[in-house]
Amino acid sequence: MSARPATLYNFAVLRAVPHPHLGAFVNVGVVLHERTQGHLSMRALTDPQVLRARIPGVDAELLARYLEACRAVCEGDPAAGAVALAPPSERFHWLTAPRSDVLQSSPVHEGIGGDPATILDELYEKFVGS
Repeated sequence: MSARPATLYNFAVLRAVPHPHLGAFVNVGVVLHERTQGHLSMRALTDPQVLRARIPGVDAELLARYLEACRAVCEGDPAAGAVALAPPSERFHWLTAPRSDVLQSSPVHEGIGGDPATILDELYEKFVGS
């Protein structure tokens, strides 16, 4: 069996920004997009207890709902609205668009690698942790 060929991918780190006017943030997820394969995936903290422990004072239930809504858009769930029906590239750009809200995205970064699921796990561990 041959190894999967390396492909280019884009990713962004999702950040919880409890006080947007201060700019301090805590990484809570990663979104990965590999355009040529049409791959779009996301991994995020969605347990309110974990979010509350990592980000004191945040409305953890609201943040968890935001993250679940992002996951639904990422997965193309029709219940998430019209944006979820867009092609993966458009959904990725919508998810990573600049916002002044409690949930924001880092700038988009590029990388090269093989299996998108493995890459997502590695990026999540590096930027968010267990």
